[in-house]
Amino acid sequence: MYHTQNGMDADAPDEIQGEIQCEIVGKIAYVTISNPDRLNAINMGMWGLLTKHFIALDQNTELRCVIIRGANRNFAAGADVQEFATVRNTLADGMRYHNQVIAAALKAIAECQHPVIAAIEGVCVGGGLEIAISCDIRIAAPNSRFGIPTNKLGFPLAPQEMQSLLSLVGKAVTLEILLEGRILNAIEAKNKGLVQRLSDNVPAEALETAERIASGAPLAARINKKVIRRLSFVPEPLNQQEQLEAFSFLETNDYQEGILGFLAKKTPEFTGK
Repeated sequence: MYHTQNGMDADAPDEIQGEIQCEIVGKIAYVTISNPDRLNAINMGMWGLLTKHFIALDQNTELRCVIIRGANRNFAAGADVQEFATVRNTLADGMRYHNQVIAAALKAIAECQHPVIAAIEGVCVGGGLEIAISCDIRIAAPNSRFGIPTNKLGFPLAPQEMQSLLSLVGKAVTLEILLEGRILNAIEAKNKGLVQRLSDNVPAEALETAERIASGAPLAARINKKVIRRLSFVPEPLNQQEQLEAFSFLETNDYQEGILGFLAKKTPEFTGK
């Protein structure tokens, strides 16, 4: 097993710690999101490590399957809002954070040549749900919870991240998830197409699934993934003006109100300004 910290100095305060662990057992790799004190919220360094690990796993031709999971029976509570004031507080920083840092991690997961299984327990919201959506197969526990409640924080979903959700569940469900910001239980998530199956023993079910995949022809699996990705509808990217409009929320009072309210554990009062 090998694991890496988030790139911070070893003496850094506990509140900014978090790690992405990667373990290879035979032909199956396990990637674990670990920031237990924050329900595995993913900070900027952890997004970078997800990219690094999945690029390395993609190049390992001995592998047959990857399982991604969260530590301590939670998948991931999304991006770490605690660091937004430093990494995502201006228009330029926000566009870089989403279009480069997060987008690179989600792309590395989605385009990994090996099948990727999301083993979901507990909380799977925000960026955690986006990670799960980037996987090929999603298996969830009956107690798992799903959603992207960014409307309660004063901001929309970034365009590239929205496209993945839209491609998976369609326009109606995407609108419902984003406009309401409601947290869904596992049964509703399955009914809406966010996950393929539920299991009372997610680790065992994920391993059995990975072993079935690993027993099949690896080249066939890789070609299936590549061709399905090619045949899936991909819209024309947003132009520069559309990108600026999509991230204009970063310069609004509502965004500041939402983030400050979250950090202070107070209900924000949005004014539409």
